[in-house]
Amino acid sequence: MIRLTRLNRAVMVLNSDLIEHIDITPDTVITLTTGQILRVRESVDEVVERIVEFRRRLQASPAPLVEGENPSTAD
Repeated sequence: MIRLTRLNRAVMVLNSDLIEHIDITPDTVITLTTGQILRVRESVDEVVERIVEFRRRLQASPAPLVEGENPSTAD
């Protein structure tokens, strides 16, 4: 999830897995796989950097244990 700002300055949190593509116009226009279109204040480069940082954090954090799972046999 990444935090973005709509044009009206309302903060939102977006599931970046739903991004289909991002257009560069005077505004940054994000089209989601659902067909929904979002316009945000951040530049395309800022959006991409937030996505990359979010995914890095996911890769760096250890996978949570499933309740009742033995850590020595979890693979």
